[in-house]
Amino acid sequence: MFRVLRNLFIAAVVSAVATGLIRLFWKLIGGGALPLHGWIALSLGVLGTVALAWVLMGLAFKSSREGWDDRVDNTLDPGRDDADRS
Repeated sequence: MFRVLRNLFIAAVVSAVATGLIRLFWKLIGGGALPLHGWIALSLGVLGTVALAWVLMGLAFKSSREGWDDRVDNTLDPGRDDADRS
């Protein structure tokens, strides 16, 4: 349970830093003021992107660690040569 909370905290910090960097870049290029609803949408978008990347990479590591990639039957793959099917 502690690991999940720690990882959520890390994702929230990464999201906050990314949102701040986007704000800085927006000011540097001369962008106007962003209303409260814009900040909420930007924060949720960045947090959602970070969370999605975190979950997908976790699934890739879990699949690799547990050997799910090795269990796939490629004998009927039309792109493989007969010599590769041993």
